[in-house]
Amino acid sequence: MSYYPLFLDLNDRPCVVIGGGRIAADKTHALLEAHACVTVIAQDLIGSLADLAAVGRIKHTARLYQAGDLAGSVLAISATDDSAVNRQVWEEGRRSGVLVNVVDDVPLCDFIAPSVIRQGDLTVAISTSGKAPALAVRIRESLEEKFGPEYARFLELAGAIRQSLAEKNPDFNTRRTLWYRLVDSDILDLLRAGDEDAAYQKIEDIMGVPPVSLKTGAHV
Repeated sequence: MSYYPLFLDLNDRPCVVIGGGRIAADKTHALLEAHACVTVIAQDLIGSLADLAAVGRIKHTARLYQAGDLAGSVLAISATDDSAVNRQVWEEGRRSGVLVNVVDDVPLCDFIAPSVIRQGDLTVAISTSGKAPALAVRIRESLEEKFGPEYARFLELAGAIRQSLAEKNPDFNTRRTLWYRLVDSDILDLLRAGDEDAAYQKIEDIMGVPPVSLKTGAHV
C-alpha cells in the first residue's frame, strides 16, 4: 500500500482514542502534543491517563465504545485488544468520514503514525508503511544523534526573520537562494558550538536582515 505523507493541524480539533491502556496513553500523549482536544473512551484508565483526566487535559467517557462515538471527530485511534470493537470503530469511521487508525492492524488504518524525531519545530517522520515499525524505531534512534538542539534554535531564528526578509525581498526565487546559502553555511556548526553572536552575524551577512534576539526582542 502506498501512503500520502502529510502533517495534520489538529490544534483544538476533536480526536477520539478508544482504549485505556499503555498504547492508548502513548497515542493520547502524541495527540496532546499536537494540541488536539482528546476524548478517551474506556471503562478504566491507566495511571497516566487518569491523571490527565483528573486535571482536565482529556475528556474521559467511562464506558465501552458505542456506535456514534466518532461523531464530530477529525480522527480516531482504536487501541483495544478486542478485534470486534476495532472493526466497528473502523467501519464507523468509513461511514462518517473520520480517519481511523486501528493499532497494529494495517488493513484497518486510514493513516499510520510514523516514528518521529522532534527538535523544536523540526519534525522528521520515518515510516515503513506499517510493515516493520521496529525498523522505523531503529532508524529514528540512529538519526537522533544527528539532529541536536542547534536545529531547533536555527528554526527559531529563521522564523524570526521570515517576515522582514519577505518585505526586503518580495521575489520568491531571491529568498529561496538566500535560504539555501544560509543552510549550506556553517550556521548550524556555530549554533552547535554555542556561538550565538557569530551565528547572528552570519544570518545578517547572508540574509541582509538582522536577526531578532528571542530573549530581548531587540536586534543584535
